[in-house]
Amino acid sequence: MTLPGSITVGKALGLNFMGSASTWYKLLILAFLIINPILFYINPFVAGWTLVAEFIFTLAMALECYPLQPGGLLAFEACVIGMCTMDGVKHELIANIDVILLLMFMLGGIHFVRDFLLFIFTKILVKVRNGILIAFLFCFVSGTLAAFVDALTVLAVIISICMGLYSVYHSHLCGDAATSRLSDDSFIPEDKKADLEQFRAFLRALLMNAAVGTTIGGMATLVGQPQNLVVGQVCGWNFMEFLIRMAPVSLPVMLFGYSTCLLLEKFKLFGFGAEMPQSVYEVLAERDRISTQSLSSRDKLRLVIQACCCVWLVVALAFHFAAVGLIGLSIIVLATTFCGVTTEEEVGKAFTESMPFCALLCVFFCIVTIIAQQDLFRPFIEWVFSIPKDTQIPVFYLANGIISAVSDNVFVATIYIEQVHDALLDKIITPDHYNDLAIAINAGTNLPSVATPNGQSAFLFLLTSAIAPLVRLPYVRMMWMALPYTIVLTIVGLVATMFLIPEFTPYFESMGWIPSSVAEHAAEISA
Repeated sequence: MTLPGSITVGKALGLNFMGSASTWYKLLILAFLIINPILFYINPFVAGWTLVAEFIFTLAMALECYPLQPGGLLAFEACVIGMCTMDGVKHELIANIDVILLLMFMLGGIHFVRDFLLFIFTKILVKVRNGILIAFLFCFVSGTLAAFVDALTVLAVIISICMGLYSVYHSHLCGDAATSRLSDDSFIPEDKKADLEQFRAFLRALLMNAAVGTTIGGMATLVGQPQNLVVGQVCGWNFMEFLIRMAPVSLPVMLFGYSTCLLLEKFKLFGFGAEMPQSVYEVLAERDRISTQSLSSRDKLRLVIQACCCVWLVVALAFHFAAVGLIGLSIIVLATTFCGVTTEEEVGKAFTESMPFCALLCVFFCIVTIIAQQDLFRPFIEWVFSIPKDTQIPVFYLANGIISAVSDNVFVATIYIEQVHDALLDKIITPDHYNDLAIAINAGTNLPSVATPNGQSAFLFLLTSAIAPLVRLPYVRMMWMALPYTIVLTIVGLVATMFLIPEFTPYFESMGWIPSSVAEHAAEISA
């Protein structure tokens, strides 16, 4: 059978199925869809881990096809054949509603203050000419902000800034071909292609340093990462107790993490160390000069309003006036109202980047539901509790880290901290050991998870953002650039968890900085 234009039905289906993706990738996804039901009938446990591996593979092939389509097909089939229930998926989505609201509204809020952020960071890039110092500033500032602001929000700001810088230079190179897409290099002059590639390498390093920075700073406080909040709530730790208990781990991690950033940039290792090309600097400097001189009174007022919105954002997040997503919604309302954005079309542009990732994250939570309902982690948990007590802390740290690198670290932290809390209630472990294990769980789900983009939602957001294909930052390159950080942070976190926590926790308790880990405190935690 043929369609108009002499195209057969089979060929039309081949062209429509996953669009322009390679034929081999389409066939592989079809093979997954055929194999999974058969494997699930034979051995559900093996089928569950096979599905997890397949989903991770779709993330790794993000530049071949956006993971929502192949990953969504795999998740949809898993629900149909009974790997998980739709009620379970709904429960997982409801449990993570704060993350979903964050993606829907916070990233949209950042869109409406991007002019101010781009103005400030362009000034930094123009005034600071030392590439090593720029990289360190991006890493350090991201880490500092992530201690009080969600890592996704911080990285969304950095992505918005890099996207703006790339747009300025790409538009300058294209000249009259202003309608060309940012991903279209056909209008780039031959003598400027080398500079563009170097600029891409420069932006890649900034993005990766910032992404790792959110991990370095985010593990230190109760609100720095979503899994921190889970651990803190189960343990009954308030903001200050969490900060002090984690300090013996978080402070060495900061020291070695930021030092790693400097060394990578100085010695140009693992894809770091690229300098901003002189031609790019000249374009940005000229653009900054012209834009500063041409600012009208209304433009200046708009920048002031956006600056006030940013101040409100930091204050509201630091004091937790509301859920992060709702604070983002308030930014949208305030920024659009006082900056003159009044049409639905203008507001809709803010959700262009966030909604695809929001949909992908919902698919990811479906995979997490499968992990839970198929008890894929149970053998690991049972094995850890079967080993001697003295070796449980490093094993918990490493087990959480390894699994977090291939799964959702919030889910891993939730599963492990609940199991440890149950062990405390059953008097299998002492309160002191419980607190040490909780610290190990928190550190484990934060640090080794930087090994892969799917280990943390911020890394996954960067991988699937619009900037990743523009600066040539696929899954494997992200893993390669994160590798030195993974090694350093994992080792430092392990050593600190094993040796510094037992050393400093009794001292903090004797000083009255944190409650003493006695039986009464365990009863309070249980309540």
